[in-house]
Amino acid sequence: MSGDKDPLHGITLANILEYLVDVYGWEEMGIKINIRCFNHDPSIKSSLAFLRRTPWAREKVEKLYVKSIRKLNK
Repeated sequence: MSGDKDPLHGITLANILEYLVDVYGWEEMGIKINIRCFNHDPSIKSSLAFLRRTPWAREKVEKLYVKSIRKLNK
């Protein structure tokens, strides 16, 4: 085993989204992940609703989160 802890363990989708908005802002997130809830009148609430029912979009958000925290920890 590599000993790497799952970076998503214990982190809620809301926490992930709030972190990404703080780091990137809505505009850059909409460029990185081109989904309507980031590009048209974005909010945490509407984005959470979309991401909770759209597995492919949630996966992209989770991957962006993991990538961004790995950069931070280097």
